[in-house]
Amino acid sequence: MREKVSFISGGVACAAWHYPGTNGGCVVMTGGFAVTKEPGTDRFAERFNAAGFSVLAFDHRNFGESAGEPRQVARIPDQLDDWRAAIACAATLPGVERVAIWAFSLPGGYILQLASEDLGISAAIAQSANVDGPTVTRNASRYQTPGAAIRLVGRALLDNLSALFGRKPRLVALAGPPGTVALLNTPDAQQTDEALDPDNRYRDWQQTLAARSVFPAAFYRPIKYAPNVRYPLLYVVCEDDQSALAAPTLKAAAQTPNSTVLKVPGGHYAPFLAAHEQTVEAELAFLRKHLSRQVQPEQPATEVR
Repeated sequence: MREKVSFISGGVACAAWHYPGTNGGCVVMTGGFAVTKEPGTDRFAERFNAAGFSVLAFDHRNFGESAGEPRQVARIPDQLDDWRAAIACAATLPGVERVAIWAFSLPGGYILQLASEDLGISAAIAQSANVDGPTVTRNASRYQTPGAAIRLVGRALLDNLSALFGRKPRLVALAGPPGTVALLNTPDAQQTDEALDPDNRYRDWQQTLAARSVFPAAFYRPIKYAPNVRYPLLYVVCEDDQSALAAPTLKAAAQTPNSTVLKVPGGHYAPFLAAHEQTVEAELAFLRKHLSRQVQPEQPATEVR
């Protein structure tokens, strides 16, 4: 059971699914950098809601059912503002007493920055998070052919120039095999459809991104916010992640007060694939601990497997 709602961020209407819950806790969620709310959150949102939590799963502006122009343009400051507006909206939903935030991939990195701010949340989950853009970009370049890398950079430069004149964005695929112009050519990025849309249910999801959005993502380093995180934070780390990398995330976790680390085998999308049940159960246990009406005392950093 879910219903369409919307909230305003930066003068733009952001669309969301609201799953009413019963236990006073609400999880605010979104998909990846250019992944819309349905393929990005449905499987987890349904499980959280079945456990009694409310869920607010939203689309960033310029994507999916949210308004905003130009389409498929992801600006990190705007997306962070969308998150702040979503958190504020969640706090006003009927029966909501406490709010947690959840995201994966690049928005999983947003979780660190948001959790370092005074937003009144109670807990946060960063799943297969990209916490160090330059390190991740250098690794990803190993899977690009020189020709494809040059074309990607060229398209990004041209698209940034086009933006100055208000022209339509030049798009790149979110994932593609080596030799193609895509945001990611890593081996586990090839599992995007298998992980997020195995039944081809989400035919409206445009798996593209404006090329002008590539450079800001490559230089975004939310790891710098880790020491300032204010709330309990669960890191879900995929041990063989080639798209976001485990090592920077483990480094961030070591710097994060009151952090918990769940390591799962597999690549970037393991929490949607073979490690799904393990991941969901650990996330539910974490949410019950920190969003339940009887919140338990904070514990030192721990690691679970």
